[in-house]
Amino acid sequence: MATHTLHPGAKGRGRHIRLDEELPVDHRLSKVYRAGAGLMGLVLLAFGVLGLIDKVGFFDTRGDTVAGLNTNGALSVLSIAVGLLLFAGMVIGGNTASTLNMVLGAAFVLSGFVNLALLDSRYNFLAFRIQNVLFSFVVGVLLMAFGMYGRVSGGLPHDNPYWKARHPDQARPIPRVGRAQHPGRAR
Repeated sequence: MATHTLHPGAKGRGRHIRLDEELPVDHRLSKVYRAGAGLMGLVLLAFGVLGLIDKVGFFDTRGDTVAGLNTNGALSVLSIAVGLLLFAGMVIGGNTASTLNMVLGAAFVLSGFVNLALLDSRYNFLAFRIQNVLFSFVVGVLLMAFGMYGRVSGGLPHDNPYWKARHPDQARPIPRVGRAQHPGRAR
């Protein structure tokens, strides 16, 4: 289960959870993190492969279109690399997939802002257009949502491992009740 670390000099002020704590192997949140990484990885991998098949120049900025988005060889290779990284996160699962989703999601949102500023400049090496910027924002927000799901919220349920890690004094093991003994069921 989760371990807790107190920051030096923070006697009793509060406990802090580290992002690299492990979930139980079979925890249902891991499925969400894996699904998000796999889905977004598949989309990026497909976009990158279609861009390479189209034989666009590596730093060509004239704006060849693949699947409604502008691309060039550099953007295609970058999309394939990030897609494979997300697939690796999907295979690993757990907090690794969650953290990877959050970090790459933030990177996509940041990339959207940077490329928005570079749209009509000579520094637009990835051949971004406004539809690419919007795609970057959407993928970034989706990745962050998948990564933060069940991990960042003010109303986490009391059986959530992150809630338990943040409130160890209030978290107690939930007794397993058999079907016949469940209070809400008829005997």
